[in-house]
Amino acid sequence: MADPTTTPAAAALPAPDTRADGAPKTMDAGKWANRRVYHRLVIYTVGIHAFAGFIMLLFELGTRNK
Repeated sequence: MADPTTTPAAAALPAPDTRADGAPKTMDAGKWANRRVYHRLVIYTVGIHAFAGFIMLLFELGTRNK
């Protein structure tokens, strides 16, 4: 009789420490990853607004010198 751990059906299942797509799981089921995404979102939003404000300042200063 064949060993049941070497059957193709058992080999198709992902390892317990990986997700279905093969990527490793985080320690707390994604909370760290979600927190990093939110921090990055805030940083990018603030950065884009600061850059847009700088561009608007350049346009304002450019119109004053005409």
